[in-house]
Amino acid sequence: MKLYIAEKPSLGRAIADALPKPHKKQQGYIEVGNGDIVSWCIGHILEQVEPDAYDDKFKKWDMAHLPIVPDVWQLKPKTQTRSQLTVLRKLVKQCDHIIHAGDPDREGQLLVDEVIDYLKVSAKKKASVQRLLISDLNLPAVKRSLNSLKPNSEFMPLSVSALARSRADWLYGLNLTRAYTIMGKKSGFNGVLSVGRVQTPILGLVVQRDNDINNFVSKPFYEVSAHIEDSNKQSFTAKWQPSEACQPYMDEEGRVLVKALAENVAGRINNKPAVVTELKQEQKKQFAPLPYNLSALQIDAANRFSMNAKLVLDVCQSLYEKHKLITYPRSDCRYLPTEQLSQATAIVSNLAQADLPFSVFAKNADLSIKSKAWNDSKVSAHHAIIPTEKSRGQSNLNSFEQNIYQMIVTQYLAQFYPAYQYAQTKVTLTIENGLFKVNSKVPIVEGWKALFKRKSADSKAANTESQLLPQLQKGDILQCNYGEVVEKNTQPPQDYTDATLLAAMTGIAKFVRDAEIKKVLKDTDGLGTEATRAGIIELLFKRGYLVRQGKKIKATEVGSSLIKALPEQATLPDMTAHWESTLNAICDKQASYQNFMSPLLTTISSMIKQASEQPLVHFPKLANKPKFKRKNNSSYKRKAPAKTKKSA
Repeated sequence: MKLYIAEKPSLGRAIADALPKPHKKQQGYIEVGNGDIVSWCIGHILEQVEPDAYDDKFKKWDMAHLPIVPDVWQLKPKTQTRSQLTVLRKLVKQCDHIIHAGDPDREGQLLVDEVIDYLKVSAKKKASVQRLLISDLNLPAVKRSLNSLKPNSEFMPLSVSALARSRADWLYGLNLTRAYTIMGKKSGFNGVLSVGRVQTPILGLVVQRDNDINNFVSKPFYEVSAHIEDSNKQSFTAKWQPSEACQPYMDEEGRVLVKALAENVAGRINNKPAVVTELKQEQKKQFAPLPYNLSALQIDAANRFSMNAKLVLDVCQSLYEKHKLITYPRSDCRYLPTEQLSQATAIVSNLAQADLPFSVFAKNADLSIKSKAWNDSKVSAHHAIIPTEKSRGQSNLNSFEQNIYQMIVTQYLAQFYPAYQYAQTKVTLTIENGLFKVNSKVPIVEGWKALFKRKSADSKAANTESQLLPQLQKGDILQCNYGEVVEKNTQPPQDYTDATLLAAMTGIAKFVRDAEIKKVLKDTDGLGTEATRAGIIELLFKRGYLVRQGKKIKATEVGSSLIKALPEQATLPDMTAHWESTLNAICDKQASYQNFMSPLLTTISSMIKQASEQPLVHFPKLANKPKFKRKNNSSYKRKAPAKTKKSA
């Protein structure tokens, strides 16, 4: 008898539907027609034990006990799902063969692997475990997956990475939370001061941004525009490019700070000839943006619809599990396997038949176009989020689901549209020995951009380069009618929003200060995972460390004071970003469990020592912890998801 162990009941039912009938529904499993069994976990049904399970003395929070590091790690059944573990215990003994059907990510891999280990499955049976990867819950897709089983051993690096992540969060969070709570209590603060491997650097980013805004002093700066005219009276403007001789009068961003200098330049170029000294004209192509992964979708949804990350994830889970309209949503990949091209005809055909806004785009899609999204080398356990073959209508979707579904569909259909083509002209003019430049972009072929006609930051940026230039040649002599000084003011950094905080988490390298750590990070390395980022942000709100002011995300006094009290390395993203990079490297078989755990344990010990020695000058602020009531920005309600993956 084969035993399929799914991550959750909804996935188990989808697998059973693709297996022989008749079916017998039992308590905690389904028996299918050929005698095989489909059962399931209910998210993580095992959890880390509390410290006192290792030693009763750890019930008391005492600096002398820290750091607490288990010699042999222990898991225990979750109380609310203990009965399902009992069902699985019985079934794994009866079965001849196990098929692992966790979600196609590192957490899904660990979730079922740890149950197999906990139930002490024999070495022989464990060696024969196969892996079933399902990213689409519709019947045809599940059947295809059932015909493509792989050895579970191929996915062990994912499991090891998730295990390292889980233990790291326990070690870092438990030890440092205890350390700073103990020290905080000595200064009069009686609450728990929660510190996390990922949550604290994220809080640190917001606190740093708030400080930068509060300390910002605006300064005026000056630009010079030359108003140019050709012999046919066609006019345009060009911008002055200050020379090296102007450096003493400029800031580090290259902005001129002395008005008199700008006025002198503007005065000198009035009614003077402007010679075209450089001219570069070329046709360029811009290919369609890749399909979404979860973070990219959350960022765009925050910008377009002001939806927070948790709401977008909940909506995606509903579209995936309940409506079966999209593929697996907790994906960090924006590419598609080439074999998926064979399903494109059916998907696009169904979208074209729907009476919905995107249907016209589906009808005009060119399926002969193969975008760069189809790239097997970029796809591992899961692929980009795309519509499924079921995608025909939205009549039973609420407004949040409609918006997210349409975004996913539009991004997918863009893969079957030609590149956006434009003519780019770059002109350098010399006026009275000064250089002035103007760039122009003129659309030639609209291509995929026809699908994204809306007001956005991109379209505003394009408008700044939409000047129509006359026909020019190098050496042409034009007329500068007059120079104009444009006074502007430096602007403070923008407060974080849901979109920009998520973008910071997913592209953390730009916020890392340590040059050596920066070297090993990829542009795609981030803090947390696609599955955990929304939960981490929500956790910071629940703990009273962050608060919303409209779209702005600000640190509370509690959050700001905690960051001031912690050692700098705990508040910066550098260390955590490096660790996250190592976790990803474990998945790719380029690093080991020990590569990750050894430096983490060393750091934890060092931080505990710092906590015990530092003066507690910041903690008194926390004595009267304010209570924040955060308004939910949506009325989207759904049942609590079965899976509750731990966040850092």
